[in-house]
Amino acid sequence: MKFFQVHETREVIRLIEETYASLERTEEVSLYQAFGRVLAEDIHAAEDVPGFDRSTVDGYAVRAQDTFGASDSMPSFLDLTGSIEMGKEAGSIAPAKAKYIPTGGMMPEGADAVVMVEHAEEVGSLLNVYKQAAPGENVIRKGEDLQEGQLVLRRGHRLEPQDLGVLAAVGVSRVKVFAKPIVGILSTGDEIVPPETKHLKPGEIRDINTVTLGAALQSMGAEVIYGGTVKDEFGEYLQRAQDLFEKVDLLIMSGGSSVGTRDYTVQVMEALGEPGVLVHGISIKPGKPTILAKAGRKPVIGLPGHPVSALVVFDLIVRRIVNRLFDRTSHPFDPRIRARLSRNLASAPGRSDYVRVRLEKRDGEVWAVPVFGKSGLISTLAGSHGVVEIPAPNEGLLQGEWVNVNCFVWERGIVSEEEDLSGGYAAQRGPEETSGCC
Repeated sequence: MKFFQVHETREVIRLIEETYASLERTEEVSLYQAFGRVLAEDIHAAEDVPGFDRSTVDGYAVRAQDTFGASDSMPSFLDLTGSIEMGKEAGSIAPAKAKYIPTGGMMPEGADAVVMVEHAEEVGSLLNVYKQAAPGENVIRKGEDLQEGQLVLRRGHRLEPQDLGVLAAVGVSRVKVFAKPIVGILSTGDEIVPPETKHLKPGEIRDINTVTLGAALQSMGAEVIYGGTVKDEFGEYLQRAQDLFEKVDLLIMSGGSSVGTRDYTVQVMEALGEPGVLVHGISIKPGKPTILAKAGRKPVIGLPGHPVSALVVFDLIVRRIVNRLFDRTSHPFDPRIRARLSRNLASAPGRSDYVRVRLEKRDGEVWAVPVFGKSGLISTLAGSHGVVEIPAPNEGLLQGEWVNVNCFVWERGIVSEEEDLSGGYAAQRGPEETSGCC
């Protein structure tokens, strides 16, 4: 094929969906080890939740009709016939009778409402009710939360803490999940040395991409094998890549994706197996020289050596490929934060530009402040919350315009208390709602 033919971003995303398949390698784990794992099967409720009518408040189980017309000046008088114990059978109540019931307690047969303790008074064996209760008030009915046979969670769903609670409620103690994809990272370049190198020789730089990409992959639930660094010598590069390729489900090679005389990544990818290189060049900045390949069933990715470029491409491209390995479903909501742009941004039509931004609150609104710097400056990335896309057809964006910020923290949905700018999923919106999910 002819190399370095730049592809549109949408074309590359479509190719990912059509070309790379899920691993279909599964395992069964207990709920205690299931956090962050991706379900490999649909989960249905095997029983009703709750399994009995229960109270949502501390109060008195009653027949609602016995309280009709009750008020502060004219209370209803009921016989108090005892208390309901947690985890015990509740028995029944007759007309004009009541039983004390704690939050979560089982409703006695015949009762259809609960009067809150604040609205009643015990006088010996008599209960004065000062507010009428409607049928079903302060009661959760059997199966109201989940019904037997109901779909609880779908295949491809990443398990969060609340999901584990739901599974525990329906009696699921073990779940079938996709095995964690094993991803290998190999950094290339004569100038690249391990991060633990204490004293750099002239021209050397420490390997940044292996650390940052590895952390991003782990945040997605992947296992990472660090292949270290390799010099720009074809024979050694190919041997190291082949050795790592045999151990992983996805191989990422950082550096050497450009068109320099000693950039061997394309040749190495072709040598790993057919069909070989699928894409060499994406119409984005930063990240244009990205390479996508496939050897057998395995994806092989070549990322730019510049740390900012590598992480931008990771969020845009590699994250989708890892999700394909999991067969993970897309999030149903747009995870981007809506913000106003603090200044004009120019762009060359025909490519998508991704500009790093810092989020700030100004007069109750969220603003995206561009963080400028060359693609090799890692400090600008550390000072950014995310990136703003300038779509390929545009010549730029205007100051004050509403933009979507793809946040680096989305994978976990965590922002520190000081940085909680959105109030949730893209909580602050401009005049028009965003749609879809990236």
